[in-house]
Amino acid sequence: MIATQVVRRPIVTEKASHASGEHNRYAFEVDPRATKTDIRRAIEDLYKVRVLKVATRVRKGHSRRMRYGTIQTAAVKQAIVKIHAEDRIELF
Repeated sequence: MIATQVVRRPIVTEKASHASGEHNRYAFEVDPRATKTDIRRAIEDLYKVRVLKVATRVRKGHSRRMRYGTIQTAAVKQAIVKIHAEDRIELF
């Protein structure tokens, strides 16, 4: 897979910002078909950092009520990437 197809967007929340500042861990939304090896290569290529560890999780889709009934939102795969202590990722 191409690196720009693997990583969809960074996740910028209060919890993710704290983890990036304190523990050098960054969260990304990734393609559901991507493996940990694919994610590692994509982050190293896009941001030019050394990746130490990759953890993934799949957040289930939720049921939402709409005017015409209920719909199911899509599941989202997230990756938490730990990078080397000397490296940083500037998201903004």
